[in-house]
Amino acid sequence: MKTVAIIPARGGSKRIPRKNIKDFCGQPIIAYSIQAAQKSGLFDRIIVSTDEGEIAEVSKQYGAEIPFIRPKELADDHTGTNAVVKHALEWFRDQGEPAKYACCIYATAPFLAKGDLQKGFQRVQQGGCEFAFSVTSFAFPIQRSIRIDESGGVDPIFPESIVNRSQDLEEAYHDAGQFYWGKPAAFLEAKPLFAPHSRAVIMPRHRVQDIDSPEDWKRAEIMWRVLRETGEV
Repeated sequence: MKTVAIIPARGGSKRIPRKNIKDFCGQPIIAYSIQAAQKSGLFDRIIVSTDEGEIAEVSKQYGAEIPFIRPKELADDHTGTNAVVKHALEWFRDQGEPAKYACCIYATAPFLAKGDLQKGFQRVQQGGCEFAFSVTSFAFPIQRSIRIDESGGVDPIFPESIVNRSQDLEEAYHDAGQFYWGKPAAFLEAKPLFAPHSRAVIMPRHRVQDIDSPEDWKRAEIMWRVLRETGEV
């Protein structure tokens, strides 16, 4: 097997109940991740790693595979993404189907486009690259960030930069939380993601939104509807 998409989707979300299969602008939110993977044309297998039957059934309806049910010890609030990806890659290896490339796609990534995944795949194929993942720029220079102390007073976090003009400061980026391409050995060996052996796929800020709270969810739906009208999703 050349490529596999692994979509982690555990049950038991507390802040947004049934988060991974909750209706988002007309279909379960996980459907968007499955469809982006399908449209990319990159994957031999598209699987959902879940511990919950309802998530498994919904995922299958949209064309994903559920080759196993994720063990309970990998389905609590403290289990990291890499442990889930590692488990899936080990499962395929044990079945005699080791992957050459793997991509972890988050289940709550409705703004992900096939072109983003294709760019990531191109990056990870380059020499000296172990991972390729989505990033976006901060909307305001982090060098001019401030802290508020216990008394309500304000203090610059980077005093040396607080008086500099925005255009004179280096642009900074953060993880966009959409996808993570990698070579299986890098996932299995838990190599660090934020390192020189990783490459970035820059996404525009208007297609990036963390969805961790009901307020995030509402904002993301508003963004998605606007982007739908402009043909960007």
